[in-house]
This record gives sequence, structure tokens and C-alpha cells, in this order.
Amino acid sequence: MNFVIKHSSSLAFCLLAPFGLWASTELSVDAPASWSVAESIVETIELPDIPQRSVSIEAFGAEPAPADSRKAIMSAIAAQAKKGGGQVVIPAGEWWCDGPIHLQSRIDLHLSEGALLRFSGRAESFLPVVKTRWEGTEVFTYSPLIYGRDVEDVAITGEGTIDGNAESEFLAWHPKAEPDFHRLRKMGFEGVPVEQRQFGAGTHLRPPSVQIFGGKRVLLSGYKVINSPFWVNHLVYVQHATVRDLRIDSHFPNNDGIDVESSSLVLVEGNVFRTGDDSVVIKSGRDLDGRTIGIPSTHIVVRNNDLGGEDGIGLGSEMSGGISHVYFTDNILRSGMSAFRFKSNLDRGGLVEKIRLRNFEVGSFDTLFWFQLNYPSKLGGNFPATYRDIVFEDMSVEEVKVVFEAHAPAASPLRDVQFRNIRIESADTPFIVENAVDLEFENVRIGSQVIDGELSWREQ
Repeated sequence: MNFVIKHSSSLAFCLLAPFGLWASTELSVDAPASWSVAESIVETIELPDIPQRSVSIEAFGAEPAPADSRKAIMSAIAAQAKKGGGQVVIPAGEWWCDGPIHLQSRIDLHLSEGALLRFSGRAESFLPVVKTRWEGTEVFTYSPLIYGRDVEDVAITGEGTIDGNAESEFLAWHPKAEPDFHRLRKMGFEGVPVEQRQFGAGTHLRPPSVQIFGGKRVLLSGYKVINSPFWVNHLVYVQHATVRDLRIDSHFPNNDGIDVESSSLVLVEGNVFRTGDDSVVIKSGRDLDGRTIGIPSTHIVVRNNDLGGEDGIGLGSEMSGGISHVYFTDNILRSGMSAFRFKSNLDRGGLVEKIRLRNFEVGSFDTLFWFQLNYPSKLGGNFPATYRDIVFEDMSVEEVKVVFEAHAPAASPLRDVQFRNIRIESADTPFIVENAVDLEFENVRIGSQVIDGELSWREQ
């Protein structure tokens, strides 16, 4: 398998200023949002460039389960990396991995059709700690099951299955995590140096299944994930990423299908997500930690996905680094609590703008459009986030209990949101509004009723 870069590798990028060197004004963060920009994003994204050489983990001593194949997998990755890269093949069959797989640059971890890669789920096997982001705050904690840090030209491909293990120790940590979660949040809120945020043995922050923490030219394609301990796929500080044709069927708490965080030039397409939490989420860091790092998520296209999570599309609540130029088109949302859920609170700060969503088929949800910008904060911040310049258009909706619900601080109301050509077959409640201004409705139909006009509703 060979992935060829589609554009000149001389185009330079910097994580700390990801758009300062872009030559195209159309892809500038200051450019108006338009569907032509979405097309340019897709054309600009580069796929990994990985040599065609391929090796099987069996050549490095791997034996089917119950034998532990981790040493063989890591040896195969190291050998291919030493040669300049290549594909590491997990053959058909069941394979056991007692600990994390750490990727290197120019490696394609390929799960063959019929391959089942099951992780042990023994928490101690996922130490020592690695640097990661946990719900938007940088931390040193348990390694993700498959992890790549500061990698280039990397891929996970194939039709096989990644199994986080239904009996994993991590799954029992959900009710135990709150003290560690709040301690980490407080550290990030107060600016404690990340090297001092050590959450190893004795703590209970569950790791994601797949995380790329710093990367360029990343491909996640084809594989299935079940029994994820936490978020399923997580991109952090990544540029040029394609997430394509994944099959996620994982229903434990916080099992988001894909979390795109502080990343740019990302395409999410053709995936089928059945998850215990949000299907597709865009994030950019939490509170002071996210604002200080200051890397936004921007220039992202999400298209042609079949989404069936607790929530369909999410932005936030960790969005302190900002989010802009995100385009959702031609997706199916099946059923759940909320079809579109945008979140923040007074600890966050940050700006979310230039978001476009069109051509959705929506099934049955409690709430269709939910803006919860006064999400509980508990840390006493006074950094209101701004959500503005958002357009929803051309949608067909079966049934919802609430069409539009918004709760925002009076000092920073939701503003400038447009709804066009939306047909809702049935709904119990049209509006629940707390501090929203400059909302525009054009041909929004609820049953036999048509809504056209402008709405502002806020405290004085």
C-alpha cells in the first residue's frame, strides 16, 4: 500500500501558528465561510506518504491469542521505521496485546480483514504515562491503546477490528474518575505546569482507543472499534487528517466516535458510528490551558456519515482555543438526545464561528438544535465563550420534542444563527430561549406551520 502526497511537501506548517504560512487566502481563518472553501479544504488535505514495503507481525514471532503479540508488533514497527517506513500487517485471526501500541512516522498499521486485535485491559500494562490531552487538558497519564506522538505520514488501515475488551479494568473507572477529573481541571485552570500533572497508578482517567497527539498527514481508514474504554478516535494537534470508512460500535460512557481537537485540514467521511456518546465532536482545549496553548480546530469537512450516537454533532464543550470553518454536509443522524449540540461555560473563553451545516436527514431526537453555553463550570471563571455565524440549511427531520433550545450568559448571548429550508414533521415545543440574538428563520416548517423572520430574546 502506498499513500501519495497530493500537494507539494514544501508547503510549511507550524503547530503554534497553523495558518500563518498558508499561501491560499481562501483557506485563511479570516475568509468568509462558504461551500467553495469546503471544496478547497478537501483538495488541500494531503494523504500519508508511506513506502510500499510490508511485513507481517508473524515474521517477528507473533502467535495467535492467547499468546501476547505486543512485543512482535512493536518490533515490526521499529524494524519498518528503521528502513524508512512501511506497512505492519496484523493478519486474519485473533491477536492479544497486553499493553499499548506506539506508532512511529511513516508506518501503516494494517488490520487485515478477519483480524481481531484485542487489548488486555490490564491498567498497569498501559503505564508508564504518556503526554496526552484528557477532556481538553494536557496531562501525563495512561497510554491510549494505539498512540502516536509527533508523527508524520502515519496510518491505521484495513477491515479488521480493534477490541478494547469488554472486561477491561478501565471500564469500571467511569464512576471513580470524578476526583481525578476535577483535580486535573483545577491544575489546567490555574496554570500548573503540565510536567507536574502526573496521573499514573492510583488514578482513574480512562484512555481512548486511538489517539494521534501531534501529527501531519494521518489516515484512519476502514477498521472497526468495539468496547472502547473512553473516546474512540482522538486527533490532537494534527494537520492533514483523513478519517474514512470507519465502523464504530461502542456504547460505554464517553464513547465519542471521533474527537477532532486543535487540528486543521481534516476530512471525516463515509463512517458509520454507533456510540454511547457524541458521534462527531470538534474541540480545542479547556479553560486557561486551552487558551494558553491557543491552537484552534479549523478547516474541517464532515460529510456522508451515518451517525447514531447519544448526540449526533457536537462542538465543545472544550473549545477554549477556538473553532472556525467547519463544514458538515450530507450526513444522516439516526436518533438520540440531541441532533446538534454546542456547549461551553464561563470557564472556557474562546470563539466558535463560521460553522456551516446542510443536507441532513434527521430521525428522532429529544432536541434538534441545542446550544448549552452556560454548561456547569464549578471553577468560578468569567470568560464567556462566543458562538456566532452559524448556518443550518436544507434538512429533513422526522420528529423532535424540542426544535431549538438555547441557554447562554447574558454577557455573551448566542448570536447570528440562521435556519433555512428545514422541514420538521412533528415537534412538541418550538423554542426554549435564554439569551440569543439575531436568529433568522427562513422557510422553517414544523408540521403545517411555517416560521419566517428574526428573533432576539435576552436579558436587559
